[in-house]
Amino acid sequence: MPDYKVYYFNVKALGEPLRFLLSYGNLPFDDVRITREEWPALKPTMPMGQMPVLEVDGKKVHQSVAMSRYLASQVGLAGADDWENLMIDTVVDTVNDFRLKIAVVSYEPDDEIKEKKLVTLNNEVIPFYLEKLDDIARDNNGYLANGKLSWADIYFTAILDYLNYMTKSELVANHPNLQKVVDNVTSIESIRNWIDKRPKTEI
Repeated sequence: MPDYKVYYFNVKALGEPLRFLLSYGNLPFDDVRITREEWPALKPTMPMGQMPVLEVDGKKVHQSVAMSRYLASQVGLAGADDWENLMIDTVVDTVNDFRLKIAVVSYEPDDEIKEKKLVTLNNEVIPFYLEKLDDIARDNNGYLANGKLSWADIYFTAILDYLNYMTKSELVANHPNLQKVVDNVTSIESIRNWIDKRPKTEI
């Protein structure tokens, strides 16, 4: 069995899909949580000087979606064929588009500009994406692609806390089909075990 390590800060955010996928597959991994004080010295040792980073048998790789896709193939959560993989990728990319649209507002340093951007985010962007994703989940019986569990469901559920943190809301509260996606993932015993034992962090 490969030796896995996940390097990230002491937050869920973009590192959590990797931790969820490894946990789903019952693959042991070192959950290496870097402090802000440690990061400047470690940054030059990381590909592209960023995290999260996945290390597999001593080889470090970056890019959270690519790493998640790789782990999905290791734990049986990729599609059965190219079309199924395309359906999964379109959803994951859509979720990431949504995340980036939220983040650009959440991390806006100018308060006046941020207030203006929040109006569009809350009244247009968030409702649009949640409605579209909820429809996808409805059409796939509580999953986000191909009518069955895939890494798209894991990815969405794993970063949902981060999205909620940035929007200061419970995004799926009024979207029952997306809530079903979350429930389907968090009811998996190996995922539940990870959630129960992971460090408690706000994001």
